[in-house]
Amino acid sequence: MLTETECRSAKPQGEPYKLKDGKGLYLEVKPNGIKAWRYRFELVHEGKRKESMFAIGDYVYVSGKETDEETQVRHNNRRFTSAEARRERDKARALVKQGINPAHNRQLDRIKRENEFANTFEAVARKWITLRDWEEITKKRRLDMLERVVFPHIGKLPVRQITSLHILDILKKANEGNGPSVKDEAKRTMLAIFDFAIANLMMDTNPAYPVRQSLPANKTQHKRPLAQEEIGELLRDLAGYERNFQVVSAFKLMWLTLARPKEVIGIRWDQIDFEEAVWHRPTDLMKKRKPHTVPLPKQAIEILEGMKKFTGHRHHVFPHRDKRDEAMTDNALRQALKNMGWSKRYSPHATRTTGSTLLNGLGFNGDWIERQLAHAEPNAVRRTYNQADHLEDRKKMMQQWADMLDLWMAGKDSKVIVLEQSNRKRA
Repeated sequence: MLTETECRSAKPQGEPYKLKDGKGLYLEVKPNGIKAWRYRFELVHEGKRKESMFAIGDYVYVSGKETDEETQVRHNNRRFTSAEARRERDKARALVKQGINPAHNRQLDRIKRENEFANTFEAVARKWITLRDWEEITKKRRLDMLERVVFPHIGKLPVRQITSLHILDILKKANEGNGPSVKDEAKRTMLAIFDFAIANLMMDTNPAYPVRQSLPANKTQHKRPLAQEEIGELLRDLAGYERNFQVVSAFKLMWLTLARPKEVIGIRWDQIDFEEAVWHRPTDLMKKRKPHTVPLPKQAIEILEGMKKFTGHRHHVFPHRDKRDEAMTDNALRQALKNMGWSKRYSPHATRTTGSTLLNGLGFNGDWIERQLAHAEPNAVRRTYNQADHLEDRKKMMQQWADMLDLWMAGKDSKVIVLEQSNRKRA
């Protein structure tokens, strides 16, 4: 066995030479002064014994005390003292006894490490999204949630290094900062992404699974319709909400059209026909994948004309605060409700439920209401024969609806409005 003095004092010569240590380990001294640890072994291959050599690393003498981090850096650079080289030899010998070539094993470990660091959560998540059979707008919304809620915490981490503690922390922060619905969406998405990573041999277990029930389930209040007095109170609170003119305008437009929240915040200027006072929703942006024309009462036109002064040069009527070429997110709506104290009383989706309930109660034709909400006719036979758009009738209905909203906001009774078609029933 070589002593430390022998290793340190070995001088380079004109040709490489070896200093034997023991059990196949030797120190090779090269003409350029480099001293390298080598392990010679025999491995049986196809019934024949074949001699091979495993390069452990370079010899280094360490004087003084190293920190654990310094030692790890040195090992990563494959620089070993004599004692450390013997431990590496023993590891290699154990592999040889199993019929494994230590050089091949190290190469495999390197490939695994490279793949691990290439498979960060963000990279895997983006690949998962591209493979979903979703419309582009759905993919974009899901990616937006990940960018806001998940990526800042684990996006740069290899999926194998992510623990259940990471996931629990994300879910708690999402629940506190964005609400239970966003928390649940983040949980479902992370579960699916980790399952995808497992299926593609990027990791072995799903860290989101153990904590999937750690927080109370989101008790969804299924869009309770507001009473007339509550609508008036909400609209008055919106009128006094001065933090964000854009968000207030989006809320008002949602009430004036009864469109879905995500449809309203995604509205584009090229979809609006000011002359005809309509909003044309293309097929690819509709939930039912059918084009839809939305009448715009005069109050809605006024809101859009007001927004045009600020965002008319943009693609979207309500652009994202930071990504100006994209639409703002529905999180802006939820945050505004939270600031106004309405987050537990009203959900943006309740706007459509409220409109449908009140318009039906006031006697408007059911077909007009369902068409305004872009609902599909549940009866297959009736759906085949009833393809009417009812646009002109819907224009009158929605103007009366807008006028009623103004009266409720002012705290007045809406019965003064004459419903021209109130006696017409569903066909």
